[in-house]
Amino acid sequence: MSATLKQYDVIYVGNYTKDTIITPEGTRIVDGGGMNYGAHAGQRLEVKTAVVTRLAIEDQYVAEAIQADGIDCYPTFSPQSTLMTLEYKTQNVDQRSLYVTGFGGTIQPEQLDGLEARALVLSPSLRGEIEPGFFVAMRKRAKVLISADMQGFVRVLRGTDLVYEPWDDMSTVLPYLDILKADAVEAQYLTGQSDIEKAAQVFVSLGAKEIVLTHSDGVLIHAKGQNHHFQFHAQSMAGRSGRGDTCVGSYVAKRLSLPPREAGKWAAAVTSLKVERPGVFDRPISEVEAFIAKYYAD
Repeated sequence: MSATLKQYDVIYVGNYTKDTIITPEGTRIVDGGGMNYGAHAGQRLEVKTAVVTRLAIEDQYVAEAIQADGIDCYPTFSPQSTLMTLEYKTQNVDQRSLYVTGFGGTIQPEQLDGLEARALVLSPSLRGEIEPGFFVAMRKRAKVLISADMQGFVRVLRGTDLVYEPWDDMSTVLPYLDILKADAVEAQYLTGQSDIEKAAQVFVSLGAKEIVLTHSDGVLIHAKGQNHHFQFHAQSMAGRSGRGDTCVGSYVAKRLSLPPREAGKWAAAVTSLKVERPGVFDRPISEVEAFIAKYYAD
């Protein structure tokens, strides 16, 4: 490996989002973005992490806060940050309305110049944030495990509304993916299958190798033809926003050293603990280990 490249276990890639979160309990404004939630989960699981993101200069404090938490952050400053409203009208975390009034722009392959990782976790919020050419560029670099979240490809901005639309590039992009992340609603829309196991199989038939599919009760890991189900065991849903980002972020971090089923246990445990509190995952690894021993021991 070249000495000029900065080396990481996992680089989390995606735009920062300034989120207004509306739930039956009230309204909050939080610093979001899949890269933010994912990187904190990875860092707590003791892998060397970095963040590549886009945000407005006025939100530079977010990059500084990530850096202060021990995660290297490489921001590109854009005219505006992505501004998102997430409205949960019920306790069902799979059902929400999304609105966007600002967009941080498209992540460019050059933003990762000088960086090398064993894995990339791509967490776009809407279509156009990561283009298909990005995957081609990443595959030309040193061998790297690539994960991508389907929310950033099925969700399209029309006016200020984020709506689901067919993704014509799906069959082209999925063969580039080692790990595909989706939630149950996105999976049904993209595959036409309401059964999550069948939806996972459709994604695999299109070229993705492993599937992380979250739903209101837990997560399905589909790998090497096998399905592994893990139920979430959260005491509250106060921190529901960032659930999927935390799940795939922790899964990829542990997948570097563990087989799919074992990595799935860690992802389910971290996600269960995360959704109990708003904000990024900030609990010690010892709590995760105890949680696994309590709920996911074979």
